[in-house]
Amino acid sequence: MLTVKGLSYFYNPERLILKDISFDLESHDILCLLGPNGTGKTTLLRCMLALNKMKSGSIKIDGNDLTKASIKKRAEMMAYVPQATMMAFPYEAREIVQMGRVTHLATGGSPSKEDWRLAEEAMEKLGILHMSRHLFNEMSGGEKQMVLIARAMVQQAKILIMDEPTANLDYSNQIKMLQVIKSLAEQGYSILMTSHFPDHAFLACNRAVLMRDGYIMAQGLPEDIVNTENLTKLYATPVCVTEARLDFQDRMIKVCIPVMN
Repeated sequence: MLTVKGLSYFYNPERLILKDISFDLESHDILCLLGPNGTGKTTLLRCMLALNKMKSGSIKIDGNDLTKASIKKRAEMMAYVPQATMMAFPYEAREIVQMGRVTHLATGGSPSKEDWRLAEEAMEKLGILHMSRHLFNEMSGGEKQMVLIARAMVQQAKILIMDEPTANLDYSNQIKMLQVIKSLAEQGYSILMTSHFPDHAFLACNRAVLMRDGYIMAQGLPEDIVNTENLTKLYATPVCVTEARLDFQDRMIKVCIPVMN
């Protein structure tokens, strides 16, 4: 569905921020973008969302050039889930979710009963309908993240761009968030998520991209490229990727362990 080819970006022509970035994202894919701070992950997302204008390359969805699409058309194809944040006004959770329907409203139009039904349906699917009247700014980080995902769902775009969806969540809520992401992919969404936790590539993703200094160092199946050698090079610190046995499930899983001197 989504094809990024030869994408480059810079603020100063003498210092490229993104260098010839290329990857594909298809229906049901969950692609985990891994890399250290300052490597260009957020800039890449901003280019994909047309918040930054790339200097070269192309971004296409089903063969359609995203850079030539209107804001409305882009919103119909791609939805963004930012890290949970504060809102300037005391909106209820259901009002935040309803904002995802803006692209489907006529100019100056108000939400219809169908728009509100879709918002409730999305919240129900995520198990947060009981919080519809809660004030967004008073919710926990995990609850806010669920509300923002529901907002993206009612936008009815099949590509979801998620910027560190597990950031600032405790261990339990990280796992719940990854389970929600896997469920969305099973429903047909294509998901690109950034993460600072390499283990997430094994837990929830079928694709991984390792990015450092503005270029893609490796991409492919997590079990193939998320390994000791690549992670040690990616983060410039010793990392060991090994296997652990889950006795209660009688299976082996890969885990990433930072090595401290």
